[in-house]
Amino acid sequence: MEIIAFGVLADERPLLEAACAPRHGVRCVEVFLNRYTAPTAGGYEVVSSSVNDVLDAPVLETLRAGGTRMIAQRATGYNNIDLARARELGMTVARVAFYSPYAVAEFAWALALAVNRKTVRAVGRTREFDFRLNGLMGRDFHGRTVGVLGTGKIGTAFSRIAHGFGMRLLGWDVVENADCHALGMAYVDKKQLFAEADLISLHVPLVPETYHLVDRGVLASMKPEAIVVNTGRGGLIDTSALVAALKSGKLGGVGLDVYEEEAGVFFFDHSLEVMTDDVLARLMTFRNVLITSHQAYYTRDAVGQIVTGTVRNVEDYGAGRTSENTLVPPGG
Repeated sequence: MEIIAFGVLADERPLLEAACAPRHGVRCVEVFLNRYTAPTAGGYEVVSSSVNDVLDAPVLETLRAGGTRMIAQRATGYNNIDLARARELGMTVARVAFYSPYAVAEFAWALALAVNRKTVRAVGRTREFDFRLNGLMGRDFHGRTVGVLGTGKIGTAFSRIAHGFGMRLLGWDVVENADCHALGMAYVDKKQLFAEADLISLHVPLVPETYHLVDRGVLASMKPEAIVVNTGRGGLIDTSALVAALKSGKLGGVGLDVYEEEAGVFFFDHSLEVMTDDVLARLMTFRNVLITSHQAYYTRDAVGQIVTGTVRNVEDYGAGRTSENTLVPPGG
């Protein structure tokens, strides 16, 4: 089966090609899928998309007219796909429901530790042979309280690391996780979690109920030195409210691997351009804010599992099978 894969990163390409060979041909393109690039998929029955592709109704209609019958998303999230329209068009859609949760959980801790211990600022100084410690004082995480919003596989992996640090665990989720209970986690309402946590990490999906989960009111309720880490989805945080809180000196620090307006910005080189996103530009000016470009999942282990799962989804489609990865089954 011939596949065209959009938004394929350089490190990802050999893994995807190896997973497809020898049963499937795959054309890897670096450009992201949108209404302008969708005609490129003409003649391909299967399109593999990334989480930063746009698969709204017009794009899906263009793909369907060009012969595409199956969308294989190389990600767990799928809020970028109009599933209702895909169903109406009779297109099969699948995602990778599971890959290494440790990749994201470990990176969330990398952000938390770097923000707390001001690692980036310290490295910048030492590169200039400035070895002073002024302004670099952090805090022990041991004995402090961590709030984990979303205690699925990633949230649980994050919580295990927190337990190793000797932290008090607070959790919030629609379903309580027995593995987190075993770590000593207490499930509380959001109000208590945000008010008591010294470190807050977001691991919930982006759905209407979680959009701007962290808003102006929530930020005002947090401890003055609280650290917020988001490796989930950018829309979980009201970024304008976050900037306002940072300007007032309210937060101890922020680590962001995602940003609600990241489409068209993340994964591209804008170093020679004027940054037109005023909110993102303002975020970059805060010394207690660390922003990375949606790389938490980006380990050989996780990406390998993603591409393997994607190819399995394509083979399931070819055989008329469905699985836990199927979002829209054959025939809708």
